[in-house]
Amino acid sequence: MKKSKSETAATRKRIVEAAAQVFSSNGIHASGVAEIMSAAGLTHGGFYRHFASKEELVAQACAAGMASTLDAIDASFEHGEQAFIEHFEAFLMDQNRAACLGECPLIAMGSELARADSETRRAATRGYRALIDTLSANGAADEGAAMFVFSAILGAVTVSRIVDDPELSARILAQAKARIAALLSNSNAPDNRALAVDG
Repeated sequence: MKKSKSETAATRKRIVEAAAQVFSSNGIHASGVAEIMSAAGLTHGGFYRHFASKEELVAQACAAGMASTLDAIDASFEHGEQAFIEHFEAFLMDQNRAACLGECPLIAMGSELARADSETRRAATRGYRALIDTLSANGAADEGAAMFVFSAILGAVTVSRIVDDPELSARILAQAKARIAALLSNSNAPDNRALAVDG
């Protein structure tokens, strides 16, 4: 029996959500279509009824991941400045790092996204611009400070995953957490609303 448009859309969404998780856990290139479909509870053969290629799915998963990240940031703003700061600190908590990676594709898959096709990079760029705009619009920081904060988070998490010394990895995250928290707190102080990255 032919599926309805709503059923087809729901299945497609299920595949995208499963892909986002698999890509975040294993990386884009190490994740096969069969593994993604299995994670979605579907058979491999049904993939091409929904997507023309794996590359199309990567772009959709990136866009969905960025939308989820933005929703989480918006929700943190609703609970006040401290909740917002704690949300960003969570990315730099060593014990929660694996869970946090699943939320933001730029953090989970940044190095691979840099080598992705144009459609995927376009989705990542749109998501990044929206993230910076959200931070600026809600008064968390000016545009330059917002760019710096996110870049610092991305860099700290990436380097902490590269090094093979657990103690060094934890120190990298702790230093980034302390300095970013201070920057965000200062940027929200009445006398520092025009905080600039260079001082």
